[in-house]
Amino acid sequence: MSALVPRKVAHLINKVRNWPILSSARIPLYAWASLVSQILIVVTGGVVRLTGSGLGCPTWPKCTADSLVTVPEMGIHGVIEFANRLLTFVLAVIALLTFVTILALGKKLRTGLFAPALILGLGIPAQAILGGFTVLTKLNPWLVGAHFVLSGFMIVTAALLVFRVLPPKHIVVSQGIYKTATPISIVGAIAVLIGVLVTGAGPHSGDAQSVRNGLDLELWQHLHSYPAYILLLLAIIQLGLLSKRDKAGLERSYQLKVSAWLLVTTIAQAIIGIAQARLGVPAGLVALHMLGASVLCALLTLQWLAIRGKNPGNQNG
Repeated sequence: MSALVPRKVAHLINKVRNWPILSSARIPLYAWASLVSQILIVVTGGVVRLTGSGLGCPTWPKCTADSLVTVPEMGIHGVIEFANRLLTFVLAVIALLTFVTILALGKKLRTGLFAPALILGLGIPAQAILGGFTVLTKLNPWLVGAHFVLSGFMIVTAALLVFRVLPPKHIVVSQGIYKTATPISIVGAIAVLIGVLVTGAGPHSGDAQSVRNGLDLELWQHLHSYPAYILLLLAIIQLGLLSKRDKAGLERSYQLKVSAWLLVTTIAQAIIGIAQARLGVPAGLVALHMLGASVLCALLTLQWLAIRGKNPGNQNG
């Protein structure tokens, strides 16, 4: 009997391969959908908090003690919070399609794709459970921050999957360019993590009764700006080195394009951050800053993969 099980599984996998929705040609679409949806759920989660809807569904996993879904008594806040919960199911469907389609490729073809697809699949219920704990603890700011950190990790994983699904032809970089990638990723990660602490100290708790983390907002805004400005400087250096190299070759590389998007996003984040501090942290700018932070997580990953995906060349940089 045990000998028949692998045969049945193999037969099922062969049948699955013929389903159009699980065609290997759809893997790039699913990988991009994973990345976009992971960024989107951060933004919608931000909308929940910024509209004061964090406890629109005051319990979990149900929306209320007696209802799985929102009820009229919860008003617009209940609708906003429950809609964000529903988006988790969209992420789960995308992750399942991605994982099953990659699994059907066979052991050799799915090399490098299986692990990130599995992590994305397991990470979604982890996000839901951690989100549930934030509700049950009345939006504890440290758990809210941890929820964003987990989402950032999921964005990084999705970016890795996109890169591996669409592997560009690697272009050898100089030692100088090669050495910029890791410091950029580290400094960028520090800026994002300190930004999470700043958010926990800010005025938008998600509910009028929720507490903040007790940190000095003005002080931590300054502390957040230091790695952000270092990141901006490093991004300028990296783009300058890549521009010089590509100018000599008269062709714009994908590495240059990723670096350029990283610099543009970093500049936009700096402008939004300064405006936030000057204008008293308005909700609209906070939402844009959260979107920028999510995109930044993806770009920090992609620039590292683009530049350090292979060993550096012997050029002097």
